[in-house]
Amino acid sequence: MRLVLLGPPGAGKGTQAQALAALWGIPQIASGDLLRAVVREDSELGREAASYMDRGQLVPDELVLKLIAERLRKKDARDGFILDGFPRNVMQAEALAAGLERVGLKLDKVVAVIVPDEEIVKRISGRRTCRNCAAMYHVIFEPPAKTGVCDKCGGALYQRDDDAEETVRERIKVYEAATRPLLDHYGRLGLLAQVDGVGSTDQVEKRILAAVDGPAASGQAGAGVGRARL
Repeated sequence: MRLVLLGPPGAGKGTQAQALAALWGIPQIASGDLLRAVVREDSELGREAASYMDRGQLVPDELVLKLIAERLRKKDARDGFILDGFPRNVMQAEALAAGLERVGLKLDKVVAVIVPDEEIVKRISGRRTCRNCAAMYHVIFEPPAKTGVCDKCGGALYQRDDDAEETVRERIKVYEAATRPLLDHYGRLGLLAQVDGVGSTDQVEKRILAAVDGPAASGQAGAGVGRARL
């Protein structure tokens, strides 16, 4: 299975991609994880990426495409993959399709996880991170036992710059402008399914599994569906 998960920030794509990757035995490839790894290197490239990410803006296509291409060439992605957070615009989608076509591959399915804007703001702006061990909490959904203090190590909790409400709303605007057109793009190609992203993790996972177990998924040569290893 070669699957793309689309959706705004805070839609739960990462959680779902991780669960499906474990279920199917294929890698989750998250553009955000690749970018954060580059930022941690404290290289010129990392600092450039950070300058966009801290403002809630998209990192330039050429940088993201390079990172994704390198990741897809690794051995564990040969039998399939789940792309989480990529592509982010139609140009990236076309570049991805061209790259896969060069090696005789194509996407099996694209699933868009749909979540209302205000729900996204609530989910992301409530996140808190430990300065010491990087443990994650949420002021509503998963609060620490003591406000502002990490349960695991006693470190101070803080709100990351990209989790601030103003930045979250900017990220939503960027998504609407740059990424929403992907739904039309993949819809025209007959690859798109849309699922409701509001509900428990298990509920959303079941919706995604039902979406990929359809004609566009089962019709691909060599593609498995349901809970089989793909």
